Order: sequence, then structure tokens, then C-alpha cells
Amino acid sequence: MSTQAAPKPNQDDYKLKDTKPELGERWPHGGQRGGTGWIYSERATSTYDLVEQMFYLYVRVEKAKDLPPNPVTGNVDPYVVVKVGNYKGKTRHFEKKTNPEWKQVFAFSKDKVQSSVVEVKVKYKERVTRDEHIGKVEFDMHEVPTRVPPDSPLAPQWYRLEKKSGGIKVRGEVMLAVWIGTQADEAFPEAWHSDSATVKGEGVYNIRSKVYVNPKLWYLRVNVIEAQDVEPQDKSQPAQVFVKAQVGQHVLKTKLCPTKTRNPMWNEDLVFVAAEPFEEQLVLTVENKSTPAKDEVVGRISLPLNKFEIRLDHRPIHSRWYNVERFGFGVLEGDKRNEHKFSTRIHLRVCLEGAYHVLDESTMYISDTRPTARQLWKQPIGILEVGILSAQGLQPMKTSDGKSSTDAYCVAKYGQKWVRTRTVTESFNPKWNEQYTWEVYDPCTVITFGVFDNCHLGGGSQQSTSGSGAKIDSRIGKVRIRLSTLEMDRIYTNSYPLLVLRSSGLKKMGELQLAIRFTCLSFAHIIYLYGHPLLPKMHYLHPFTVSQLDNLRYQATNIVAVRLGRAEPPLRKEVVEYMLDVDSHIWSFRRSKANFFRIVSLFSGLISMSKWLGEVQKWKNPVTTILVHVLFFILISYPELILPTIFLYMFLIGIWNFRLRPRHPPHMDTKLSCAEAALPDELDEEFDTFPTSKAQDVIRMRYDKLRSVGGKIQTVVGDIATQGERFHALLSWRDPRASFLFVIFCLIAAVALYVTPFKIVASVVGIFWLRHPRFRSKLPTVPSNFFKRLPSRADSML
Repeated sequence: MSTQAAPKPNQDDYKLKDTKPELGERWPHGGQRGGTGWIYSERATSTYDLVEQMFYLYVRVEKAKDLPPNPVTGNVDPYVVVKVGNYKGKTRHFEKKTNPEWKQVFAFSKDKVQSSVVEVKVKYKERVTRDEHIGKVEFDMHEVPTRVPPDSPLAPQWYRLEKKSGGIKVRGEVMLAVWIGTQADEAFPEAWHSDSATVKGEGVYNIRSKVYVNPKLWYLRVNVIEAQDVEPQDKSQPAQVFVKAQVGQHVLKTKLCPTKTRNPMWNEDLVFVAAEPFEEQLVLTVENKSTPAKDEVVGRISLPLNKFEIRLDHRPIHSRWYNVERFGFGVLEGDKRNEHKFSTRIHLRVCLEGAYHVLDESTMYISDTRPTARQLWKQPIGILEVGILSAQGLQPMKTSDGKSSTDAYCVAKYGQKWVRTRTVTESFNPKWNEQYTWEVYDPCTVITFGVFDNCHLGGGSQQSTSGSGAKIDSRIGKVRIRLSTLEMDRIYTNSYPLLVLRSSGLKKMGELQLAIRFTCLSFAHIIYLYGHPLLPKMHYLHPFTVSQLDNLRYQATNIVAVRLGRAEPPLRKEVVEYMLDVDSHIWSFRRSKANFFRIVSLFSGLISMSKWLGEVQKWKNPVTTILVHVLFFILISYPELILPTIFLYMFLIGIWNFRLRPRHPPHMDTKLSCAEAALPDELDEEFDTFPTSKAQDVIRMRYDKLRSVGGKIQTVVGDIATQGERFHALLSWRDPRASFLFVIFCLIAAVALYVTPFKIVASVVGIFWLRHPRFRSKLPTVPSNFFKRLPSRADSML
């Protein structure tokens, strides 16, 4: 019996949508702050002009004094309850303290407040009976002042407590400040929010919005040159040794010295990633290959990383000899440790590379290209402002006490700065309306957004709807935006589909609404960058191998995940790995098929051209065929017109395509990714573990080998497709500045070639191409740098 196929989703669900949010500052009382209620773009001091304004009632509970003791127990265990309508927030309680200090802020969303009274109650904490009431203070919502930044914070005041029934003053006072403000208020990030009123205990720390900074990463280059006087335990046999280096959890080894000698030589580079502050040490062990199955440790040395020289260019640094401690010496030999003994020496050249950019993300989606050393940084060329507005139609991510819910937050990563919005609990349409700013040093970079479900809020038992038993923050979706595809000084307000590929197929998890503005600080500097390498020049003068880059990126990703996981609240490992595309290199038949179709689509233009030439040959359109004959004979008679005609033709195509230029930033393309048409068997393979979990050992070995080889082929195919798409981007206006530069170049080249004899042009080009290596630079040429900065459709790949 065949089952009915599931209905195909609407294609519009996967497309980018325009939105018209009410951005900017708007105050209900008008007046000096805007008259009609709006503040327009001429007010340059506004820092929240890319989000919808949200009003909050803020209550700051500072402290209390002279609280009376409990008449029954005689103790004073006070805490404060702030109640506005159905929402109620509590401070922590103090034991046996008559003058407690809380210094806590409560924020109640004004749109959800149904009450006209703010109640602040001071109570005793009782362990057996019901908590006893000490006194309260009430405020009329209509009398609460409005605070307009950049005004200074409202000064808290002392208020006498009243009895529960009201009117009668009691002993004790509480210091409070109550005002109405927006999310621009300084108290907003650290406040208790009514949006997350159900969160209790330690979970409160996991809902706050935070800014994280990437740890400063360095490449540590250890050049192991040679060793002297290596003494194995069996002195009758010469040593055949190698050196093992370890920084933190990462271990690298030199090759085995080919000869058995007491003075081995390697001259081999071992490169690590290290992060400031340098908590680990460089541990080197000299080991002897005593038998094919056994390595014996000859000596060991530990060196602190902050003692090494910092290299800022390609010039070599000085090498040093280090004495190696014999293995076990000073520990097993007791009182003899202070005696002077003959020691093995090792010759090293170690430095911290400050002129490289440490890659912790794929170069296809790179968000920062600056070298590690701050003194090598250039001035920023622009400002990126992002308003993370809201999400719409999110899917249920977990079940808590039989009720489906989603506790969503958004993470954005660009450069060294990560931002995390606050968590809005139990909402499928959360509104964050938080604005963040980044400095931009290179326009050909990508900002990444990810939406996650918070599974660390405490409370009752929670079960993920994805079936995963582990308590990790679930992925809801990801958005990438390449800055070079944005027009400068324009506000983009779009709703991006949040797509996730699972073993069951492609699923839309909702939509993320963003407002983005890229402001140019120096247009001349941007144009200047298009002719320069994307990465610092050391990557080209002394490049790493492909295997080294893969290993170093793995190290860097682990370090970033560990360091951000130690923040409070932590940015968890699963979030960091998803944002950095850790699994992008793993074999997938779907990705390989998608990259193949990308290559095929690039040849569609050649195919259509061949069809057109076939039609000309067959005289299907006699007028066109005659015109082609005329053009052919003109070019035969005047060959010097061929090149200028080609450049002029590309100039005209570029001008013609200007009206068809893309109006929106790129987004995830499900058709391009072959996500909709993926077969169940392909998805089962993509989400299979690595190594595979299939049954037979032989199949497992062959299957893993196939996937390993296939992953490399997949990368090569994707790179080929990327180069072709960059060529197509020259005249497609996907990057408006790059297309503008190329179109102007084509015009200038066309005019210059029209007035310059072809023989001179050919001679100059030939002589330049055949020039002596002495006159060549190791750095890429300007056309190569320009081409590598062009956008490709890799930004739209899932």
C-alpha cells in the first residue's frame, strides 16, 4: 500500500521578503524630541534608528533600611516583589539583614501591561508558613516619568513602606527608581524582563543579551632545527629520534630523523594556534624510536609562550639553543637534582606570527581579514549597523511539561565581535529590537546570523522535538550577508527565511527580520582595497599548506569555542561551531551534486551562444546572418578593432544589466543547494556519523575512504564553480562597486585601444608577460586580487 506524498511547500516561503517596520525613535508625548513623534535621519546621534522602538516600565530596587523583625520568628529575611498586572518579579532574599542591598532592575513590556498601578512589596522569607508581608509602595502608571537618553539615569529615592491594606505607614524604607524608557536604556541588558518571567534561578543569567569578543589568536611557529648529544637509555645503540611538540591539547611531531645519530637534524616547522592570555606552555619532548612499536622519552622541556619573539614581517628571527631535561631527572633522583649534569640541547627558532590572520572560519564566509598584531591594522573604511528586529512563525523546538514551546535568541558574528540577543521565552514570534554596530575594514566580508532555541533556562524537564537527548541549544536557522552586495548608506529591511536541513528533509523554521545599513567612511579606500589581496601579504609570501590550514582552523575553532564557553553567560560550543561552519568540509552527496549543477549552469551561456551561431549558420534569420558577415569581414580587414570591440561590448552589457541588478542581499537558495530535491538515501548519508555507523567492517572502511576522497573532490568542484561565478559577477552588479570599477575600466580600455595601434598594444602585453623574474612580485597582481574579491553564489549555499 503506497503512502500519499507530502505536499510540496510554497516556493515563496523560501524567498526573501520586503518589510516596512516603523524604525526610529518615537515618543508618545512629542514635544522637543520630535514634534510629530518621529526623529528623522538628520539626528545623527541616534543609536537605535534601525529597530522598532519598544517601551518598558523600569523599576530599580536599590536597597532598604530599618526593616522590622518578624514578630513570630524574630528574623529579618527580606526580599522584594515588583508586581505590575499579571507580571511579577522577585529579588533575591537576604538572611538576617535589616539593611539589605539588592541593586536589581525590572523591565516590564509596556505593550503587555494591563494594570495602571505598580506595586513594590517587601516581604519576609519563611521556610514553613506563607511569606509574611512587611510593607509596600504603590505608583500610578500615569505619573511615572519618561526618561529620554542621553539624559542621566533617574536618581532613586527613599519611600516609606505602607501596610498591605494601605494608607498607614509602617517602619522601614525602601529606595526605588521608577521610569518609562526604551531598549536604549542603559539598564536594559541587565534587567529582569517580563518577556521571560517564567525563568527562575540560574536560568536568568542565560537570557540576557551580551556582546562577546573573540580571543586574540596567534600562529605559533616552532622551527625544530637540530639537537645535540642525544643519549638513549640503551647507550650501545645510536638514537633515531623525533621531536613531539604540544600546546594545550594539540600535538604535532617532526619526521623521524632518517639516520641514527646523537646529533639529529630536522629543520621542520610545526605551527600551532595560541590565544591570549597565554595559559598553556610549549612542551617539547625528544623521543627515541627504540623499537618499531615503542618510543622512549629522552628529554623534555617546557617553555612559556609569552617569552617568544613576535614577528611582524617575513624577516627571520634569531634561533636559540635550549637545554633539555632528562626524562625523570629531578623527580626520581631526589637530592641529585641540583647537581650539574651533562644535558641534551635542542636548537629552535620559535616566534609568534603577528602578520598572519588566524583563520577560524571558512575563507568563503570570512568576516575579518586583519593580521593579529594591532600595529598592522589600517583605519576602518565603513560602519555596519544591524537591527535584529524579530522572528516570525518559529516552529516548536521542545516540549516542557506537555506543552510545546520555543525560547529563541539570535547570535550575530562579524569580525572579532559576537553579539547575542536576549532570550524571549515561550514565543513563536519573538521581538528583540536590538541594534549593534561593527567597524568594517574590508567590504568583501560576510556577517552571519544564527537563531537558536535556548535549552538552559532551568525549570521543569524539557524534551527536544528533534529527538536529541542531549541538552544543547537547537539550531533554528542561519543567514549570511556579504557586505559588498550592499549599497552604501541604504537601509535594507528584509525578512529572511530560516532553513534547516535535517535527515527528514528541508524544513522552514520561520523568518528572521533584519534592518541593515552599511555606511561608507572612505570611498577611495574601498576602491583601493579592490586591488589588494584579501588576506595579509604573509599568507602569500610564506603560505601554509592545505593540510596545515585545515589543522590550524580546527585548532582555532576549538580554542574559540572553549574560551566563549567560559563566558557568563556562555556562548556554547554547538552555537560557535554552527556559526563557524565547522562541518562544511564533510562529504555530502547533496553538496557535491549542487556544486556540479553550479558548474553546469555556468556553461549555459556558452551553450546558448553555440545555438545562436548554429542559427546564424543555417540562415534562420537572414538579416542577422548578413550583419554577422559584415562584422566578420570588418574584423578580418582591421584586426586591431577586435579587442576594443570586445571591451565596448562588455561595457554595453554592463550598462544594460544595471537596470536588472539585484535589489536585495543574497539569501539561502534551496534550489541552488539541491535541498528540496534531496533523496532520503542522500540525506541519510549526509547525516550519517563519521566514521559511518553501518554494520559491516569492510563496508565501513570503504565507505569512509569514499567519503574522504569525495570531500576533497567536492571542495575542488566548489572552488571551480566559485571562480566561474566570480567571472559572471563582473557585469551582474551583485557587487555594485566592483561592477562599477570593471565597467569604467572597460570604457577606458575600449577608448585607449581604439586610439592606440594594435601592434604597440600587443608588443607591450607580450613584453610585460615575458618580463624577467627579477621584476616580478610574489604578491598577487591587481587583476587577480580584484577577481578574488568578487562575490560568488557560495554565500547562498546551505
